[in-house]
Amino acid sequence: MTMLELTIEAIGWVAALLILGAYGLLTAGKLTARSPAYQWMNVVGAAGFILNSGWNGAWPSAALNVIWMGIGGVALWGMFRKRASSTSVT
Repeated sequence: MTMLELTIEAIGWVAALLILGAYGLLTAGKLTARSPAYQWMNVVGAAGFILNSGWNGAWPSAALNVIWMGIGGVALWGMFRKRASSTSVT
């Protein structure tokens, strides 16, 4: 296995741990779905899966994770906008 292949595999495993960790923390009540930490774990995990799945030719998984990452990105954007509007002076 080349160093590049090993790196891609490691990225896939880290992605899996991030997404499973996010779900575990959510289920345990340590994070909420509106938590930036939860959303970031999903966005970064999905990005890792996109890279790993694309490299391995698993296109359905890659497509699913593009959508998963997009959902997390939209949630983060909404949190950012809400925080920005609540701190602005009118």
